[in-house]
Amino acid sequence: MSESVCYENAGDVAIIHMDDGKANALSPAVLAAINEALDQAAEAGSAVVLTGRPDRFTAGFDLTVMREGGPDAARAMVTEGGRLALRIARFRAPVVIASTGHALAMGAVLLAAADTRIGAAGDYKIGFNEVAIGMTTPIFLLELARQRMPNREFLRSVVQAHIYDPDGAVIAGLYDEVVAPDQVLARATAEAERLGKLPRIPYVGTRKLVRGAVLDHIEATLEDDMARSFGQS
Repeated sequence: MSESVCYENAGDVAIIHMDDGKANALSPAVLAAINEALDQAAEAGSAVVLTGRPDRFTAGFDLTVMREGGPDAARAMVTEGGRLALRIARFRAPVVIASTGHALAMGAVLLAAADTRIGAAGDYKIGFNEVAIGMTTPIFLLELARQRMPNREFLRSVVQAHIYDPDGAVIAGLYDEVVAPDQVLARATAEAERLGKLPRIPYVGTRKLVRGAVLDHIEATLEDDMARSFGQS
């Protein structure tokens, strides 16, 4: 597991911490480490809390890979990000995000994928900035966001690159609740414990009925969408 990602048990909840000491960028190594932690949680049958470091949930993909790794490396990283979002949305247990600060780009995609999102109050930015930085949004972002956002906010967010503060993120459907920064992890853990006590088969089965068709569409289009986005024929 990456040094930036650690796993701990809190009773019946698995807590996955991301902390690179900086922006919590989602590099290929970090994406792999999150998946490894999810493997542990799946084996234990635990509900999950995914959280960041103080003031940062994650600012999204590692832009160094985007700039220096070439289109193949960028495509592979973004594809793995899409697959991680799908895994979270389909996980065989509840997944709660404790968003400790800024949550941008792929960070906001993870918010859209999770079951419940608890955000920290403060001067933080939450949303999709892809268009603002010159990137056409991938299908997985569009469809996950569409499921969680009111129509007016959906267009404003994914097309017009509007960025929200925490209270605005609740209105926009990216957060479910905002609490003081020092309460975020505890509140998210309590929510994961509550959801984890619900009958698991009906919980996962009903969530599949609600989200399954969209997730299947994302999976079916992911490779072709990434090939178009990164210039592959």
